Amino acid sequence: MAMAFKMATEGMRVKQECLSSFTEMKWKRASRYVVYKIDEKSREVTVDKVGSPGDGYDGLAASLPLDDCRYAVFDFDFVTVDNCRKSKIFFIAWSPTASRIRSKMLYATSKQGLRRLLEGIHYEVQATDAAEMGLDVIKERAK
Repeated sequence: MAMAFKMATEGMRVKQECLSSFTEMKWKRASRYVVYKIDEKSREVTVDKVGSPGDGYDGLAASLPLDDCRYAVFDFDFVTVDNCRKSKIFFIAWSPTASRIRSKMLYATSKQGLRRLLEGIHYEVQATDAAEMGLDVIKERAK
């Protein structure tokens, strides 16, 4: 099981709490979003923040720093044109323009390893500013 949490690229490990928080969000609906960060010293992906079930998209957007990269998963609830309630999980690779080049490279090369472990993600969004991952973008992708 420990091998499953070892990233293929850059030697990054994913802590068990990352998978646990994602599973609780997905199945128990214990949170609306989870933000992950890479700890460069320990070379591990860790949980940075977990949004409460009442938090929405604005809480996620506010929890992403303007000068550093992050990964996030967001559970988006919506109603279709047929009046059916649905939920889609988005994986967001946040890499703002103001972040360090080393950080951007580290997150870019480690993304697939984390993404593979988080089973059940419907869509992926890469964003360098808030407009690229706006609620309108997420709504459009969920259709």
